[in-house]
Amino acid sequence: MKKRKVVLSLFVAMSLMLVGCGSAGNESDNNINEEEVVTNSSKNGISIYVGTNIFESSLDPIKGAMSYGYSFTNCALTRVNPNSEYEGDLATEWEISEDSLVYTFKLREGIKFQDGSDFTAEDVVFTYETVKENQGNNENVDLSRLESVKALDEYTVEFKLSEAYSPFFDSVASLGIVPSDAYDSETFDKYPIGTGAWKVVQYDTDQQIIVQANEDYYEGAPEIKQVTFIKMDNEAAFSNAKSGQLDIVMVAPNYADEKIDGMHIENLETMDVRNISLPCLKEQTITNKDGKEVTVGNNVTSDIAVRKALSIGIDRQSIIDNALNGIGKLAVGFTNNLSWGNTTTYEDNQKDEAKKLLEEAGWVDSDNDGIREKDGIKCEFEVCAAANDQQRYLLAVAVAEDAKKLGISINVTQATWDEITEKANRCGIVWGWGQYSPTVLRSLLYSDLFLTGGYDNTVGYSNEKVDKLIDEAIDSNNQEEAVEKWKEVQTVSAEDYPYLYIVNIEHSYFINDSVDISVDTQIPHPHGHGSPIICNMKDWKINE
Repeated sequence: MKKRKVVLSLFVAMSLMLVGCGSAGNESDNNINEEEVVTNSSKNGISIYVGTNIFESSLDPIKGAMSYGYSFTNCALTRVNPNSEYEGDLATEWEISEDSLVYTFKLREGIKFQDGSDFTAEDVVFTYETVKENQGNNENVDLSRLESVKALDEYTVEFKLSEAYSPFFDSVASLGIVPSDAYDSETFDKYPIGTGAWKVVQYDTDQQIIVQANEDYYEGAPEIKQVTFIKMDNEAAFSNAKSGQLDIVMVAPNYADEKIDGMHIENLETMDVRNISLPCLKEQTITNKDGKEVTVGNNVTSDIAVRKALSIGIDRQSIIDNALNGIGKLAVGFTNNLSWGNTTTYEDNQKDEAKKLLEEAGWVDSDNDGIREKDGIKCEFEVCAAANDQQRYLLAVAVAEDAKKLGISINVTQATWDEITEKANRCGIVWGWGQYSPTVLRSLLYSDLFLTGGYDNTVGYSNEKVDKLIDEAIDSNNQEEAVEKWKEVQTVSAEDYPYLYIVNIEHSYFINDSVDISVDTQIPHPHGHGSPIICNMKDWKINE
């Protein structure tokens, strides 16, 4: 293949928080330094330049980096395939004991780390023991029930759990393996050493990350020899794509109808769901676990009639058309492209039924101002969207416009994530959730997580049956049984409408016509602000 310079732009606003949403990093210079890029390009292959906010605090898998199934540097024992199923990566096979307390993995032989050292069972043991010792540094992998991990021989690893924990296998797919002899906590923040298809050769803080193909990668070296991730904001990335300087750019749906010479649009499947949390408690002042008095709850959304009326009454397709340019699939629950997903289907846009439900619950428009009231309280509440996420804001505005037809007034605001965390217990928040592990359901619904901080159960949802099902699912020693429990969790909680599910979004990208991103081997994108497009970067090719 002849040498050529290709400018690929993948613009993704990315923060890689757990399954919730976090703030984007500080924006850097929005202009590509063409001379610098050319200087850093491969001398014996193809270079592709990817504009993205893939920059995070660390690339170290020990600290939770790139744990959504698309790490390009550090392979895990297993990985997610395009059917959202787990398959072997560094492990070729595994056995699980009947009581689900012992997991035994046979490792792939002949694998080398990018520094030339051999990959063996000792590296797996070191990785897991290091994460367990520093559990607070990795919120994406829960090893709290891991009792021990040991090498049975050079290529066999045994994990013993203190008690059954059905999500353990999710952790296995989320934790990239590091070399025991070469690991350095500080160095790996920017220059991790792994067994993956790519290795980091240059990291310029808040500017660019350059990765080159690992010629010793066990599935064969990538055809593309170099990729440069460039940090810039939405407008700058789109502008650079139009001028021919970038090859893959993630864009907001409102850009999807634009035309760029030499590029085409791809809307890729995700499991990333947008919903609005609806506080389930009445407004009250309570003492939290830190002994501090806090105000929680909402006197409007605490009425299940309001929550149900919104869920059955809004016109999701119209909202998606207005806010997201028609891109995305309407959702009334979690996505169903996962084995444990159980999206209860029901007809929405039932305006008359929703109005009847509200009136029967005592919400009437007695003063004819278009807003219902009950016991002197207006059927009005706040919904807040992240200030740095225009899509969520537009989605909230579209929901508010449709809710007016029901006599419900929604005041849409924007705030920083710190501000959102502070007010999430008393107003609606536009959230994004999506991951392969069903433990996200525990984060959203488990009663004991209320007021524990962060994004867990901000609505104050409490249902003893749901709590029991979650415990049974997690403690199950049978994976099939656990899946059925997780499905039942969704069925039971759906009857309480603690979250207003709106859309299973799709990720839109402009892609250079000469770049083949192998759509067939893309995984359904988890939450990650679009960056999961790089999940199969090893398979990308250049069309001649």
